Amino acid sequence: MFLKFRTMKSNVETQSHERQLEELLQANRPMTKLTAAGDPKIIPGGRLLRHSGLDELPQLLNVLRGEMSLVGPRPSTVHEFNRYQRWQQERVNALPGLTGYWQVNGKNKTTFTEMMNLDIFYTRHMSLWLDLTIMAKTFPVILAQLIEIHGVRHRPDGPEESESPITHKPL
Repeated sequence: MFLKFRTMKSNVETQSHERQLEELLQANRPMTKLTAAGDPKIIPGGRLLRHSGLDELPQLLNVLRGEMSLVGPRPSTVHEFNRYQRWQQERVNALPGLTGYWQVNGKNKTTFTEMMNLDIFYTRHMSLWLDLTIMAKTFPVILAQLIEIHGVRHRPDGPEESESPITHKPL
C-alpha cells in the first residue's frame, strides 16, 4: 500500500483509466495524463499537487519503512501489472521509487513501451551514481513541467519553443 495525498474525489469511476491503459498498451503514442484541467473528478488544488509531485510526498514514509526507494520505477496498479507482457515484468525487479529514470527522461512524452524500456534500463544498471544523477535531474524536470503546464515556456531569445522529439540515451 503506497501513500499519497488524495487529489481525486472518493468513489469515482475507474473504467476510463482502465480503458486508457488498454489504449496505451496497444498504441504508440505519448502517455498523456487522463486527468486534464477541468476534470470533475479532481478535487480543488489536486491538479497542482499532481503536476508538482507533491501528492506523492507521503511516500517518504514508504521509503523509511523500506517499501520504496527514493529512485526506481513508479509503482504500478495490480490491474496494470496483470496486463504486462512477460518481458515487461522485469520492470518490477527494483523497488518502486519516488522518482526514476523514466520521470527524468520524458515521462508523459514517452510511449508505454518507451517507459517500459527506460524502467528496465534502470533495473539493469542500478548504481549509486545513476540514482544521484536521477535525483539531481528530478527537481529541474518538475519545475520545467510546471512551467510548461502554466504556458510560460519561452526561449530566452524569442517566442514560445516548439516540442522536440525525445531522444533516449544513458545518463
